[in-house]
Amino acid sequence: KKMEAEHVCATAGCGKPASLRCPTCVKFDLPAYYFCGQECFKSSWATHKTVHMIAQATSSQPLSVSNNRAKPNHHALGESEVDERFAGYLYTGSLRPYRKSPRREVPEHIARPEYAETGVPAEENRLRGGTSIQPHSAEDIRKLREVCHMAREVLDIAGHAVRPGITTDEIDEVVHNECIKRNAYPSPLNYRNFPKSCCTSVNESVCHGIPDMRPLEDGDIVNIDVTLYYNGFHGDINETFFVGTPKPNAVRLVKATHEALEKAIDNCVKPGRMYRDIGNTISRHVNQAGFSVIRSYCGHGIGRLFHTSPNIPHYSKNKAVGVMRPGHVFTIEPMINEGDYHDCTWPDDWTSVTRDGKLSAQFEHTMVVTESGVEVLTARTAGSVPFPWDKTQQPQQQQQPQQQQPQQQQQQSQQQQQKSGGGK
Repeated sequence: KKMEAEHVCATAGCGKPASLRCPTCVKFDLPAYYFCGQECFKSSWATHKTVHMIAQATSSQPLSVSNNRAKPNHHALGESEVDERFAGYLYTGSLRPYRKSPRREVPEHIARPEYAETGVPAEENRLRGGTSIQPHSAEDIRKLREVCHMAREVLDIAGHAVRPGITTDEIDEVVHNECIKRNAYPSPLNYRNFPKSCCTSVNESVCHGIPDMRPLEDGDIVNIDVTLYYNGFHGDINETFFVGTPKPNAVRLVKATHEALEKAIDNCVKPGRMYRDIGNTISRHVNQAGFSVIRSYCGHGIGRLFHTSPNIPHYSKNKAVGVMRPGHVFTIEPMINEGDYHDCTWPDDWTSVTRDGKLSAQFEHTMVVTESGVEVLTARTAGSVPFPWDKTQQPQQQQQPQQQQPQQQQQQSQQQQQKSGGGK
């Protein structure tokens, strides 16, 4: 039987047998270049990338990747603009980084958290690793209720903007502008140098996706994570939205994720319960549905600081420290994967993606433990984007949140909070 000729590493002076082919060349159907391993590939990148630049120069438009196929798109990164941090990076799925707009400005009159200019949350860093959980006063909770109500409004407005063709950068602009309208600071902006006003995590992105110029496509899912800073307190919330026509496997995943959050709140959050119990409830529900729980990220305390104690893992048999007491304020925000629970982080040091390239979904609420149960401070309202599996929502309830009067929206939020666990 005739044997195929063995490829030789393209790195100058190497000469070793090679089987690793440049993934960019493969996706753009460029001439074959093979390398013996990642080290040679990375060491050759400075010269090898000229192959991609030449291909771009002879094309009428920059090349981009969508669904693993070469495709012209003026929003995509041309090879001459490639972020050098991604040199040689092997993506786990079809998602790719796109161009990003400049950082959005916040008017001077809006109060800022301590990290807004420096990117350093000094007080958080000072308390990092501590296990003391401080209860909030009635006045603190009043302010938290207010900022969480605003965060819910902003997320609902952003969610209604989701559609095929819109970019996550445009969604970030919506979030940013709605924060400014409310005289609130978008908490993610420059938090540990994060460059945008919200996180947008698409398809296999687990969390912390950076909004960019990639147009959302029919069948995508996108998580929008919104946090506002107002009157000295942060309010944090996120939801996963469907773009266009939902795919059945995506609906199953997103529905199970939302159910897991609801079960954790209903069954676990009340005075005297251990924080570690939350992960057991979430894992039990999603594992039965065939999904897995991310272990790299957790829920957290929130208030005057964006992130503080307690840390709340979402997986079972965790070792979270602490017992719930009235006045404790925190988030529960399970990230659930369609496949394996492992994740990895892009070279931008923010975007977390599933290691197997399969979908991931997330939902988040901020809540306060009451004397008798829990109040969900970011509860859904009649203006929230309806779920495709919820047949009880009537058309008149699907109004845009912008059209509601503040007093009406506040009343609806309080009613929904009671349904979601308030006063239990």
